[in-house]
Amino acid sequence: MRRLWRPFRVVAGFALLGVAIWAVAGKSSELSGFHSFLSQPHWVWLGLAAISETASFLGMASLQRAMLRAGDIRARLARVTLITFASNAIQSALPLGAGFAALYQFGQYQVLGADDVLSGWVVVATAVVLFVALASLAGVGLGMAASTGSAFDLGEAIIGVIVVAVLAGVIWNRRAQISNLLVRAVAAGERRTKRPEGQLSRPLAQVFERMKSVAPTKAEWARALGWGATVWLADCGCWMFAFPAVGTGIPWQGILLAYCAGQLAATLPITPGGLGVVEGTLTVALVYFVPGASTAKTVGAVLLYRVISFWIPLPAGAACWGVLLRVKRRKTLRELEAAEAAGKLEDEDEAEDAGGGTSVGPETDGLHSGGRRRAVGVEPGLVRAERGLVGTEPGGDGSGARSAGHTVAARGGGGSDDSDGEAVEGDG
Repeated sequence: MRRLWRPFRVVAGFALLGVAIWAVAGKSSELSGFHSFLSQPHWVWLGLAAISETASFLGMASLQRAMLRAGDIRARLARVTLITFASNAIQSALPLGAGFAALYQFGQYQVLGADDVLSGWVVVATAVVLFVALASLAGVGLGMAASTGSAFDLGEAIIGVIVVAVLAGVIWNRRAQISNLLVRAVAAGERRTKRPEGQLSRPLAQVFERMKSVAPTKAEWARALGWGATVWLADCGCWMFAFPAVGTGIPWQGILLAYCAGQLAATLPITPGGLGVVEGTLTVALVYFVPGASTAKTVGAVLLYRVISFWIPLPAGAACWGVLLRVKRRKTLRELEAAEAAGKLEDEDEAEDAGGGTSVGPETDGLHSGGRRRAVGVEPGLVRAERGLVGTEPGGDGSGARSAGHTVAARGGGGSDDSDGEAVEGDG
């Protein structure tokens, strides 16, 4: 089965790449209309839009770091930023990309040192924080656009989103009681279906017990919500700066509500990265909510925003994916080398113990020839031979006569993973 796994991964990878290219190429018409709106761009506003979008990606990386830190995983901002760009490219390029991106993030968190439970928790917690932050901003946007009668057409939908966000908070606060109910329900199901006791309930209880150790404080949750709001506000700022970049004013009254409506529509897994859905929703919502808004200028601003937030990060994310893939392969290779070296050292120690300290066989030739032995991935230190007595003949003269060629190997402590060991042959 393992022999078939590698070619399957290669075929599946090329298939997903083909689907991504087909899906993205089908919407490349956006780029053809983009040039007509930037015949005379305002470069200062264009630069501010790019800076704002970069801040959105950095906010997303900081949010993931905050969630990982709640599980005692310290990750560098640069590394998590690479994960953010790569997962964004996966989500934007593939149908149902959010699911593939979540699986990718799950694997990358494990590379950083998180276990299965913590990795899954970070994926879910990040999504929940982003949803709550977006729902909160949608409520603010609804209030800003309240003076326009058409804004109330989205009132029920926005209120429903806010209610779901509040329920998510309630579920988290009652997670202990809910987890106990779930475990008892699964245990009752085991008894009714005559399954072995604890077959499903015990692993589930262990997962919930592990999750109890991941309990961010109120300050950490507030910081995470702040980063979540930064993600959306900075991304909305990119769209906001796109209006003066194409030579029109910013529609302050309805821009936040229209943006939140577009992002909520993009969460539906209809097209990769919300292609077509976001553009249509943003344009229609803004023209609908803001009387007198120019449709042509709004379309231009939307296209510029999508180029900066969608098209440019695609190749950047692909490059980040390649960098992380190389880093993961190098780490895997080092772990295999370490395991192999540790196994060889254990075999040598067992051979020495079996021989009563006498160096025989090819495993210990390197020790008696004065060679060096790498100790990678094991308890670091020098491996050296100490001169000493092996034994005396019973009833001898007590002179401590030593058997020629016999050595006693001792392992030292301290050092790093690349420590080398030396063996000094005893002189008979």
